[in-house]
Amino acid sequence: MLRLENISKIYPQGEVLRDVTWELKPGDRIGLVGPNGSGKSTQFKIITGEIEPTSGTIMRASELKIGYLGQEFAVTLSNTIREELEKSFGELAEIQLALNVVHHKLEKATGLELDRLIHELDRLQKEFEHNGGYLQDGKIDKVLAEMEFAPQDANRLISEFSGGWQMRVNLAKVLLHNPDILLLDEPTNHIDLATIEWLESYLRKQSKPMAIISHDRHFLDRICTSIVEMKRGIANIYLGNYSAYIEAKEINVLAQTAAYERQQKELGKQQVFIDRFRASATRSTQAKSREKQLEKIERVEAPAGDEKTLIFRFPDVPHSGVEVVKIKNLTHAYDDKIIFIDANLHIERGDRIAILGPNGAGKSTLLRLIAGHEKPNDGTITLGTHNVRLAYFEQNQAEALDLEKSVLATIAEEVPKWKTEDVRALLGRFLFSGDAAFKKVASLSGGEKARLALAKMMLGANNFLILDEPTNHLDIPAKETLETALKKFAGTIIVVSHDRYFISQIANKIVEIRDGQLRLYHGNYQYYLDRIAEEKQKSIDAKEAAEAAAKAAAKRERNRLKEKTKGLNG
Repeated sequence: MLRLENISKIYPQGEVLRDVTWELKPGDRIGLVGPNGSGKSTQFKIITGEIEPTSGTIMRASELKIGYLGQEFAVTLSNTIREELEKSFGELAEIQLALNVVHHKLEKATGLELDRLIHELDRLQKEFEHNGGYLQDGKIDKVLAEMEFAPQDANRLISEFSGGWQMRVNLAKVLLHNPDILLLDEPTNHIDLATIEWLESYLRKQSKPMAIISHDRHFLDRICTSIVEMKRGIANIYLGNYSAYIEAKEINVLAQTAAYERQQKELGKQQVFIDRFRASATRSTQAKSREKQLEKIERVEAPAGDEKTLIFRFPDVPHSGVEVVKIKNLTHAYDDKIIFIDANLHIERGDRIAILGPNGAGKSTLLRLIAGHEKPNDGTITLGTHNVRLAYFEQNQAEALDLEKSVLATIAEEVPKWKTEDVRALLGRFLFSGDAAFKKVASLSGGEKARLALAKMMLGANNFLILDEPTNHLDIPAKETLETALKKFAGTIIVVSHDRYFISQIANKIVEIRDGQLRLYHGNYQYYLDRIAEEKQKSIDAKEAAEAAAKAAAKRERNRLKEKTKGLNG
């Protein structure tokens, strides 16, 4: 259906893609992975025609319709959902607008103007019908049902819905075009776990081929049938999901390393022979023959090193007391929206707690309350009295960093006694080398701001880390490095994240915000999933038992009434 053949793209600052070749066939769900800047989104732009490749060919079926779901939600918040989806019908929307104008004018028209407007109304209605206008509402209702919106939601403003539901509106707009293939660019960004799981389930049921750019490893595992890895502008293709790709990649590296080392050993032996007997009167001919053979041998390349990525380690920190945070009878609300009601939680030294709950449940609010950035309406949040040193990583780094300062100044002011070369060395470890150290914070990307904020946090000997979506904007290698650093961190961590793989690597306890309460699960993410599954099953069993008991009671009552009726008749 779609094939990229030897695609290259060169910008003034360098080559982004080099002879990239892969294809999307019926039934394929391809995941594009690689560090930020490796050319993933560039390929989508080439496929959609937004930019042209420097060389190479895009081969596609004639009349191929491409559905593209971008990272940002292209919706008008002041529209109702139905109004937003009607925009997907293009020409029909224009005809509908013209019909509305004619209807408005008809209210005051008379004489010849009335006759003209009636004819115009008839023409527009026929054109509207010819273009399937009277099927439009049915198509919208169908796709809204697929997205699990309630019927009455169609007439609500988009601004009333969370980011996850706005993503569903965007996806609905894409699907209304009835595309042949789907391109999804970071579809799990800015949506909660429940919506991510819904999206996984929905996409797995789709028959349309799709290509997906994502840094969500769990999502790639659940969805993809193959992986295209981008590395230094080159595409490598692996069959299977993300886990299969990692396993195959490791096997390939081991095999290539072994082949390279064997060949180098053999080449070394031959070179020793050549060097020893090149000037020999009796064996020089043999040495020259071997030298010619060596020149013809196709060399096995050494395995390519990984892309330059984040090097990160938290400094050694002092021990805190056993009690790090005590939350007692916490009640908090915004206007009429109650977030917490008499909630309680104890956080102890060494806890690595992941806070879970849907968007709007109060996860970031809880972190701000613990960090002291907000005061609770009622109840208390008390830090441990013995040596608790707190650092808070905010979700939106644009609000936490001074946008007018340079990268270098942001770090230098934290360590005024350091030499400039020492600050530059630290920044280099966070991929701010060369002129990048002098860039203003305002000009940084989301990922760069996240890295800078992590570097700033690293400088303090803090034994209690509060992290709000620390993996946002980070690519997979950077996430893996942060995971490794946090695993080695000797203090206490409380984190909010929608990255399930990250949570599974970091957390030893889970706190779920539900019905204004903080429900603590004494185990990792898989333990939490198992307990939730048990709770759901118990709820189902209890409901079925109650229904069975009600039916039995109703049956007994019917039998009692029958017996009573018989007695009266007798």
